[in-house]
Amino acid sequence: MSTYFLIIIYLAFISLGLPDSLLGSAWPVIWPEMGSSLGSAGIISMIIAGGTIVSSLFSNTIVKRLGTGRITFVSCILTAASLFGFSMSPSVLWFIVMAVPLGLGAGAVDAALNHYVAEHYKAHHMSWLHCFWGVGATLGPMIMAVNLVHAQSWRGGYAVVASIQFGFAMILLVTLPLWKRVAATREPQLPAALSGNLQDEAAVNLKPQENTIRLRGVKPTLLTFLLYCGIEAMVGLWGASYLVGARGVAPDTAAAWISVYYAGITVGRLITGFITLKVHNRLLIRYGQLVTIIGGAILVIPLHPALSLAGLILIGLGLAPVYPGLLHETPARFGKENSARLIGYQMAVAYTGTTLIPPLFGLLSVGTSIAVFPFAVLTLLIFMFCSAERVNQLLGQSMLGRE
Repeated sequence: MSTYFLIIIYLAFISLGLPDSLLGSAWPVIWPEMGSSLGSAGIISMIIAGGTIVSSLFSNTIVKRLGTGRITFVSCILTAASLFGFSMSPSVLWFIVMAVPLGLGAGAVDAALNHYVAEHYKAHHMSWLHCFWGVGATLGPMIMAVNLVHAQSWRGGYAVVASIQFGFAMILLVTLPLWKRVAATREPQLPAALSGNLQDEAAVNLKPQENTIRLRGVKPTLLTFLLYCGIEAMVGLWGASYLVGARGVAPDTAAAWISVYYAGITVGRLITGFITLKVHNRLLIRYGQLVTIIGGAILVIPLHPALSLAGLILIGLGLAPVYPGLLHETPARFGKENSARLIGYQMAVAYTGTTLIPPLFGLLSVGTSIAVFPFAVLTLLIFMFCSAERVNQLLGQSMLGRE
């Protein structure tokens, strides 16, 4: 039953990814119709991110009161209602109002589902979980594109995605009793290396903490999450501008290459899900980051512009195992009793990175040149690698498993 129940969780992550790319794909049509400005999308996006950060920070408390199943159902209803509100929006102000419940719903379900999978399922399921988020994020713009071509209205795109979300909420409502039942049938999933005596040692050392931020290794872990999500979003937002402005690539080709970058992350997570069956998460995280650094170095070297595509693909593939791998390691590194709160913090910091790092690079590029993009990416990738390795150093071999 627990394996079949995973289908529900995977569907939940597809539904989580569906709205994420809608605003960007529809905004070129929305803002002229609303009499707004191109830059207003940034305000709406920041409000969504703000709601996500807030609900992530309080996700531990909310999950304790409602349980993962109920919070997933409520979050799905919130996002569906917000998207339906977008489809009926008469003005940008209405978009801003609807952005609040959309962000709150997205943050709560993200943290709750990540914690549920980290605690009850093995590492490959975490990779596939985030792979299915990519499926949703890919389908969202496709649904919007079909509506823009045939119905010639962005409102139809939002209405279709809202209907899908409402339909999935009904599935969640029917399956609510399964969440606790499945959890009760599964032992907490710690890495294989923490079995036996090492697991006993871990259980002694990993006690519940009131101030989880002070746990050894938490601060560099949070920094790693901030950098990861900031880099992922920065490459997606500014990569095409760099290719066009600094390397002379045609705009449509640059857009296609960025799509390949995102496809690299999604396909990479599908592949690393299988690799985690044989290779420890820590090694995957380390080698994934080394691959991203190689990709960043290729971007820096002024070779033929076509090699920039190779750099972007390597960065996408290398990023693939990092985020789900770090999330799945949380209970093993910091204790099962601390993991729910910490995953909420990790989600909040990750969304902070997504919100802050891309616009900060925008300011940097305005003050200098878009040509600094590969240098900024490579620098951040090296910082992320050092931060992740600092966690390994602080926690030591006994807590992280043997290679």
